[in-house]
Amino acid sequence: MRPEFAAGARNAVRSCLNIGPEDRVCIIRDRTRTEIAAAVEEEARGTGAEVRVWTMEDHVERPATTFPRAIGDEILGFRPTASFFIGTGMKGELGFRKPMLTLLADDLRCRHGHMIGINDLIMRDGMAADYDEIYRVTRQVYEVVRQAERITVNTALGTELVATFAPSLRWVPCDGRYWEQGRWGNLPEGETFTCPLSLDGVIAAEQMGDWFTEKYGMLSPPVRLVVKGGRLVGTETPDARLAADIREYMGQHPDSNRVGEFAIGTNVGLTRIVGNFLQDEKFPGVHVAFGDPYGFETGADWSCPSHVDVLASHATVSVDGRALMENGRFLI
Repeated sequence: MRPEFAAGARNAVRSCLNIGPEDRVCIIRDRTRTEIAAAVEEEARGTGAEVRVWTMEDHVERPATTFPRAIGDEILGFRPTASFFIGTGMKGELGFRKPMLTLLADDLRCRHGHMIGINDLIMRDGMAADYDEIYRVTRQVYEVVRQAERITVNTALGTELVATFAPSLRWVPCDGRYWEQGRWGNLPEGETFTCPLSLDGVIAAEQMGDWFTEKYGMLSPPVRLVVKGGRLVGTETPDARLAADIREYMGQHPDSNRVGEFAIGTNVGLTRIVGNFLQDEKFPGVHVAFGDPYGFETGADWSCPSHVDVLASHATVSVDGRALMENGRFLI
């Protein structure tokens, strides 16, 4: 194991998934992240767990737009109790990852760590943070927002949002501890999210998730996304290629332009935006996603085959008139 990955691997295996000698651990990786996957594998074996590894490119051509039945059958035969996905994302690969997650988290009830977009920097940074503190802060924020009716968000870059919420739509605390079977989340962790009832205003998006991160990195100037009644109704950017990609993405499905997620980042161990969405969405601030609302967790009664997050970091946030965060610093 590369020494600089040791703390991150230890957190992933022991703090986040609580893996022990009774576990069977499935690791799905791609070739570009072999060293990170090897660090997690070594740490998992160190607990006494049984570990098996699948490499995407051994089974499917990239971009992987479907989840091969052969991998699924082998994983079913292994009957894992815990799992990791460790790799990069390419355009169209939600078609691989969504059925993979359904198999691991829903069908097999694995405790799952989803490390999409992980890289060396994140293993040394967000994955090496104090996960006891992340757990504490996430739970504290969750208690404030879980009965919210109205949240306002503003940033110096121009985000001005008003989000409303319904009691039937649950908030989910992503506190970094997936100790119960069937629980999963993105690593590094630290956020609480729900599906909003509605959203109105402007998001000055500094980054976008899914394959936009790999293609565009940080967005300077931010792309201005105009939202009305919970739908994207306008895109303002001088980058014609980016505008076209956003239009294409939001046109995949009737609900691809519908806001399916509103989230507050709670990883207080992060000190800066690094240009990787997997980590940056956990930085204290707000991110919003268009597309699938993860209804099995939030209780939303609709679904969508696409899901793309957009980031508004260093936010000032008020919950039902109570100040929660100022310029990315929690006030609670």
